[in-house]
Amino acid sequence: MLAQHPRGLYLLFATEMWERFSYYGNRALLALFMISALSFDKQFTAALYGQYTGLVYLSPLVGGYIADRFWGNRRSIMVGGLLMAAGQFALFFAGSVYQNLQLAVPLFYCGLGLIIAGNGFFKPNISSMVGQLYHAGDARKDAAYTIFYMGINLGSFLAPLVCGTLGDTGNPADFRWGFLAAGVGMLVSLLVFGSLQQRYLHTPDGTAIGLPPRRLSAEEKRQVDQSLTTIDLDRMLVIGVLSFFVIFFWSAFEQAGVSLTFLASESTDRTIFGWTMPTSWFQSLNPVFVLLFAPVLAQLWGSLARREREPASPTKMAIGLLLLSAGFLVIALGVRQIGDGVKMSMLWLVAMYWLHTLGELCLSPIGLSLVNKLAPVRFASLLMAVWFLANAAANWFAGILAGFYPEAGRPLPVFMGWQISNLADFFTLFVVMAFVAGAVLLLLTGVLQKRMHGVR
Repeated sequence: MLAQHPRGLYLLFATEMWERFSYYGNRALLALFMISALSFDKQFTAALYGQYTGLVYLSPLVGGYIADRFWGNRRSIMVGGLLMAAGQFALFFAGSVYQNLQLAVPLFYCGLGLIIAGNGFFKPNISSMVGQLYHAGDARKDAAYTIFYMGINLGSFLAPLVCGTLGDTGNPADFRWGFLAAGVGMLVSLLVFGSLQQRYLHTPDGTAIGLPPRRLSAEEKRQVDQSLTTIDLDRMLVIGVLSFFVIFFWSAFEQAGVSLTFLASESTDRTIFGWTMPTSWFQSLNPVFVLLFAPVLAQLWGSLARREREPASPTKMAIGLLLLSAGFLVIALGVRQIGDGVKMSMLWLVAMYWLHTLGELCLSPIGLSLVNKLAPVRFASLLMAVWFLANAAANWFAGILAGFYPEAGRPLPVFMGWQISNLADFFTLFVVMAFVAGAVLLLLTGVLQKRMHGVR
């Protein structure tokens, strides 16, 4: 399977792997750093986490537009990577002076801001370049995005292990080393991309991709048909509808960085033969499951396609939401064993992350590929950014939902009339939300397929 793809895919794989190492190394430590080093409370931490991750996914709207109109993908990726590296090093300095909150907090916010801005240039452009390596209609695109997604998750797997081991030691002074490792990872990403882009980033016929768009003369602009066809509009509508459902998936899935981190830190037995596993290591479960099961699902979709029984992309995404709901059902059952002096077995979290991973594999790489196939060429990066806009809304919503995490000494939170009196109530909220979204999307699949006009 690997030899069938252009070498440029593996350059983008490596570039994204190291960038995700940087981002997820940061994410594994972020909530813990805010609480342990900066003395933020959980509610504020959850809200800030949601705002930060939301803006991380909102900024690609600007970056995608600038790339499409002025810079091209390559320059945008380099600028974005430099900004993100600077942000990680700002967090390193914040961690170095954490005892001086008047200095540490502004440095912390500065670091987050730089990462947000850098991600805006980096994320939509590297994702859209994957599709540009292939001819339109190439059946290998779904597999290419799955391989690319494995790169994302290889970086995501290594990040909590490396950055978590260095930073999540129980000593607040050590967080800086985790952030430093994340910054170094971003520099490696830039080095790989910058040194090999000229050699490998081209179409099958040898045309370079990712360059700044050629400026059209006034006469050429008059001759170019800027109108969108009915098919274009239908397909863009499908992107919009699916983006809406993606909000429900990621707002639940992204609890990994906040409420599930709180659960792992405070209420989960992390002891293995006398050794206590760092909380941040749980965030490696999802990517390691991706690495194990992404090839399995890729083979499954390929096998079903050969027999003309492969589900349409919206159906796969609905299945992803239902699997996410099942994962939260597992954890809603698991937290019931928590009591005075009794913590939950970590196996419940392992089972939940496994189901969440299967759901993610049904939704995320499929969605990335589908946006690339449905989007009109001249709006490819911008519509990829719209896809990430849904992620922005989801992450913002995730922070709000995490704020309902029950905590001793606080009044019982209420969400839309649902009183959350314990952890089981809290996680049941996500069971219901993901299940309803998945069921509705499943019902809409037929309508969406018609508006996709042959794209699956």
